[in-house]
Amino acid sequence: MTVSELGVLVAVLAASYLCGTFPSASLVARRHGVDITKVGSGNQGTSNVIRNLGWRAGLVVFALDMAKGAASVALGWVATGASWWGDAWIKGWGDAGGRRGWVAYGCLVAAVMGHTFPVIRSTRGGKGVATAGGGVFVLYFTVSAVLCTSWFVLSKLTRKASVASLTIAFLTPVGMWLSGAAPWEVGVLVVLVAFVFWKHRANLGRLRAGTEPDLLPGAPPPAPGTPPASPGSSPV
Repeated sequence: MTVSELGVLVAVLAASYLCGTFPSASLVARRHGVDITKVGSGNQGTSNVIRNLGWRAGLVVFALDMAKGAASVALGWVATGASWWGDAWIKGWGDAGGRRGWVAYGCLVAAVMGHTFPVIRSTRGGKGVATAGGGVFVLYFTVSAVLCTSWFVLSKLTRKASVASLTIAFLTPVGMWLSGAAPWEVGVLVVLVAFVFWKHRANLGRLRAGTEPDLLPGAPPPAPGTPPASPGSSPV
């Protein structure tokens, strides 16, 4: 690896992280004259936006968060050799190249970390479900399309965003494996899924206690005395 190639790698990972920090929920809520950090649960996720601003605004946030993951993975893909772009910026890295190379997965992880831990902002981030789903959209389109659709179906049926999010998170590496993903690819997603479950630990506590709020416009935030959302987290 040359010094210039190392510089490109650092640059694409940093760009993916910064892309993940884009404050989708805050900007959408601000257009409605609302500070999303001061209403409902105070979390900057799709769920809180839906409860306070309705499904239309929530869908915009969901799409923007997915776009962050998709754009980051696409950047990793281009950097390591998209033929329609021209010569690869990074050459000779074996399985680093191509749409499903390890650089693309590194960009996905960086975007999820930027979404969940946005160090350049003072506000807390989300839980990475939509951002990770956007990355999988580029890597395994069919798997992502099916599971993203399933999120809306499950959220409508169960009225619990956390149930829908955790279900599709669990099924993502399964779907990738069934689609022929390499073992290391499945392994990366298993680690991301474990991270998503960890970020949802407060939600899991409320689900066990029967106090998890419904995903309905106007639904109340978690009741006082229930397990609080951890710093740096949001419903989705």
